[in-house]
Amino acid sequence: MTVDGISLEVFKHLFSSVAEEMGLALQRSSFSPNIRERLDFSCALFDEEGRMVAQAAHIPVHLGSMPASVEYALHHFERLDPGDIVILNDPYHGGTHLPDITMLSPVFVAGELLYFVASRAHHADVGGMSPGSLPLSVELYQEGLIIPPVKLCSAGIYNDALLALITANSRGPRERLGDLQAQLAAQRVGEKRMLDLLASHGREKMKAHADALMDYSRRLTESSIEAIPNGVYSFADSLEGDGQNEFDIPIVVTLRVAERNMSVDFHGSAAQVRGNVNAVEPIVRSATWYAIRLLAQEEVPVNHGCFQPVQVVTEAGSVLNPAFPAAVVVGNTETGQRIVDVVLGALAQALPDLIPAASLGTMNNFTVGGEQTSGEAYVYYETIGGGHGAGPFGPGISGRHCHMTNTLNTPIEALEYSYPLRVLRYGLRRGSGGRGKFSGGEGVIREYEFLSPATATINSERRLKGPYGLAGGRAGGVGRNYVIQGEIKRKVSGKYTTRLEKGDGILIETPGGGGWGEPD
Repeated sequence: MTVDGISLEVFKHLFSSVAEEMGLALQRSSFSPNIRERLDFSCALFDEEGRMVAQAAHIPVHLGSMPASVEYALHHFERLDPGDIVILNDPYHGGTHLPDITMLSPVFVAGELLYFVASRAHHADVGGMSPGSLPLSVELYQEGLIIPPVKLCSAGIYNDALLALITANSRGPRERLGDLQAQLAAQRVGEKRMLDLLASHGREKMKAHADALMDYSRRLTESSIEAIPNGVYSFADSLEGDGQNEFDIPIVVTLRVAERNMSVDFHGSAAQVRGNVNAVEPIVRSATWYAIRLLAQEEVPVNHGCFQPVQVVTEAGSVLNPAFPAAVVVGNTETGQRIVDVVLGALAQALPDLIPAASLGTMNNFTVGGEQTSGEAYVYYETIGGGHGAGPFGPGISGRHCHMTNTLNTPIEALEYSYPLRVLRYGLRRGSGGRGKFSGGEGVIREYEFLSPATATINSERRLKGPYGLAGGRAGGVGRNYVIQGEIKRKVSGKYTTRLEKGDGILIETPGGGGWGEPD
């Protein structure tokens, strides 16, 4: 089967279009603003061996973790049949954290398994000890319902009892059911589009181009690594606490570059902690591969091939490879961001005229739950953007998500329409970007008023030490969190949960990005 440059480009877009169309189906049919407005989901296509063929341009943290979900699902089931759909969220069996629910469907032609389609969406609540399922937990069991790889659909017949079990463990069961059904719709769209492509082009041609595309991505990644001077580069940074106490939790990396291959070793990082910032290995791989992909001078198709030249090493029992049932719920969001910071910090030693300063380094997770005026329970989750790091080519972008979160900021109108909340202030946090020849981007100010009693939780970082600058640039401004009750405005820690009454407020000021170069 002949594969040339033109046909490879055509099939690259054909494969990715399947994942993109799955994503559109999921977004447009979902119930929650987190999926519908913020686009907190990812869709991907895998071959019969479980190798990723294509992923839509959705959430970077899912880059290396969705293949782990497929691997665990295939290991768990001796066989899958046409019409099956596997569901899972267990971080210790291919997931990232419990709110991220993954679905996987096989694609058969004439009884032969050829491909899989997969989707992963962040559900606003899957149970646990606080609304939003991002609690200040000390074990996995406190974070929500654990779903090992199980069949939600067998030979086209839905397991209604399993759907009922999942929704019964959510504080927003109607919204959960709507989002799960939207995800099921995305699976069916993916299956149908793959069958259409196979009918149009044939399995041999499809397989030849899938293999060639993975090889192409591998070679592009090798070329990016080859441009880095051979050597050993180390960097360290730290998290600011685990939700139980504030203390430094070191994240240490050593890069070893040898021609077209790279080892990324995290030995020396902290031992696993009691609180919720431990990160399972798929998150570490995702964050590392994402940082390496940033070096590419041209777009690298996201698939199995781009992972192959990069070896990621973690230490068992560490904060980056914890033992079950360690709490992990914001390892996905906060620790993942810090992993990017340290990998880029190490790369800056090798490529000082290319790598930018640190961006905000946190997703500023905000979760809230209570009752609507109708008496129906609600749960809401969002992340908040901030300042990007400046680089050798210019200042950082302001008020945007970065790195491991590729979501949108939730529009005020969507938030206030759906929930008993009011946004009193929303804008850039002037002066928060780190000074330099090029200044870091500005953070965000977002203030909420609660129109009914609620429980709110914040999981954030960079509240004690700002994002680092490079080449003499200054650090970005630290973030700040406040609880407002009447005339009292009280500063609280980066990871905090509280009960609020009607009229109370939360003010979140997110970090600015680091500056690059000596200020004038």
